[in-house]
Amino acid sequence: MLTDSLEDFTCERMTFRGKSKDVFWKGSGPAVILLTEIPGITPEVADFGRRIVRAGFTVALPDLFGTPGRSYAQGYALRSIARACISQEFHIFATGKSSPVTQWLRLLVNEASQRCSGKGVGVIGMCLTGSFALSLAVDPLVQVPVMSQPSLPFPIGLRRKKDLGVSKEELNSVKARIEDEQLCIIGLRFTNDRAVPTERFESLRQELGDGFLGVEIDSSQPNDAGFSKDAHSVLTTEFRDNQGFPTKQAHDLIINHFVARL
Repeated sequence: MLTDSLEDFTCERMTFRGKSKDVFWKGSGPAVILLTEIPGITPEVADFGRRIVRAGFTVALPDLFGTPGRSYAQGYALRSIARACISQEFHIFATGKSSPVTQWLRLLVNEASQRCSGKGVGVIGMCLTGSFALSLAVDPLVQVPVMSQPSLPFPIGLRRKKDLGVSKEELNSVKARIEDEQLCIIGLRFTNDRAVPTERFESLRQELGDGFLGVEIDSSQPNDAGFSKDAHSVLTTEFRDNQGFPTKQAHDLIINHFVARL
């Protein structure tokens, strides 16, 4: 059921390779695929989409889990995680591979490009979908991949903490694009975020070199911006539209890359 928080979006049922999902569209201009975080398309995620639209872009927001428009609640978030864990579309704990749902999302990237400009698109993954932006960057249409608090695989044990949630073949394809096209992968995290450990960003820097732009926002205790030790969602829950505020700076960095590349 569509709630009032999404009434200004256009919902379209889209089917690729026999699998159907709702996609919420809004705006005009080049396309940005916005992949939701746990627990789903919350009002804060929708507001982030509107900010992208106001910057001159079209947002495509696929419904991957949860109830579109429903507000965050801890119990709701836990249920969304539990459903993702048993879903065949998400690899929650597996290392060295991307989630199967990224195959469907690659077709959405192509569709969004054709609808909006016929050229490149931006992709933002957040939390559970954070690593999807890196997986989708194998597609030349993806010109600005953004990994915001990439949490897969869940960082249980050192191996998973270091893992990037993509296959070796995908990673090599992205590296080739960095070398040939000067592709830049953007990563965002809070320094105290246990769901996105330091080891994961170290792996990104080691593997991608100058092709990775990592933004790590101080959430040690205490910190000048007042973030809690549990701060996680850089672009939604923790966003403040105040000039010079750390999450505002991260947000504007992304928008500037969209403007430059798209």
